Amino acid sequence: MIIFEAIKEVIMQKPIRLKQPVFYKSDSDSQKQLERLKQLYATASEQNKSQIQRDMKLLSYGISGEENVAFELNNSYLPLITLHDLRLEYEGLSAQIDYLIITPKLCLIVECKNLFGNITIKQNGDFIRELNYNGKRYKEGIYSPMTQNTRHLEMVKRIGSDSKKNGLLRASFEKYFDDNYKSVIVLANPKTIINTKSAPREIKNQIIRSDQLIAHIKKLDKESKNLASSEKQMYQQAEFFMRYHKGNPKGYMEKYAQAPRIEDTKIYQDLKRYRYETSQAEGIKAFQVFTNAQLIDVITRMPNTLEELKQVSGFGDMKVDKYGAEILAIIEKNRER
Repeated sequence: MIIFEAIKEVIMQKPIRLKQPVFYKSDSDSQKQLERLKQLYATASEQNKSQIQRDMKLLSYGISGEENVAFELNNSYLPLITLHDLRLEYEGLSAQIDYLIITPKLCLIVECKNLFGNITIKQNGDFIRELNYNGKRYKEGIYSPMTQNTRHLEMVKRIGSDSKKNGLLRASFEKYFDDNYKSVIVLANPKTIINTKSAPREIKNQIIRSDQLIAHIKKLDKESKNLASSEKQMYQQAEFFMRYHKGNPKGYMEKYAQAPRIEDTKIYQDLKRYRYETSQAEGIKAFQVFTNAQLIDVITRMPNTLEELKQVSGFGDMKVDKYGAEILAIIEKNRER
């Protein structure tokens, strides 16, 4: 039976045992980072909470786009091996690949973008986003995912080439690299309109919607002149890339870990001490001088003048006249540190 299947593989150019898509690596650093940010948010200072919320929103948006791709792959019924969120590190360089998909004939490097707004790709390859906001239309250039994926392919090529100890094998790998490795850009937002009329053909052929991914994979495999790999060979290729995968050790947690809690800063302690001493001298409650929320707002704004101090909620003319000079002196002292 094994001999028969091996012969059938050669004749049919299809792997025999792999009958459905397999996620060789399915976890994601993005999902882990999101969970950590949720935990961090619960104990974060007011100063950091708004930024953490923005980071969580962006992460959630990106994760949603990648989940659309995962859904399409899981329901494709194709013999595929997929590595999700692959972070390759090699000789001081790194590449974050959303999906590396190994088909019987090809290896696809997939960059997933859950972009909002409508996208037009110009003749020179520039990506232009068009947005409607409050009844007005805005246009802006955005970083090209093509450039990003080109760098990913360069990293994959370098790793693969350097792994070939035989000069002939290395030369062959580099010569046929473009035949074996393909770039795919998936725009995962179903509401986004993509205008590729003016785009160069080599760019147009790489950009698809998530619901077009499976048809695109079938088309690429059908057009390829490569011999189909066996299941064993496909797994060996997946294992090869996993050897270079390193989980992101830093990310958002380090970003916020490096920033001290606002309550631990010198300026916070100085303003809090001034508030206490002032309230004791006037025989009033500390919050009547200024509240904790006002204290944090002062530090966030770091006003230079009395007029700027009046921009802080709760600091009217009377309070600024009474406490403003001393508050600005504390700010200036801490600004010099």
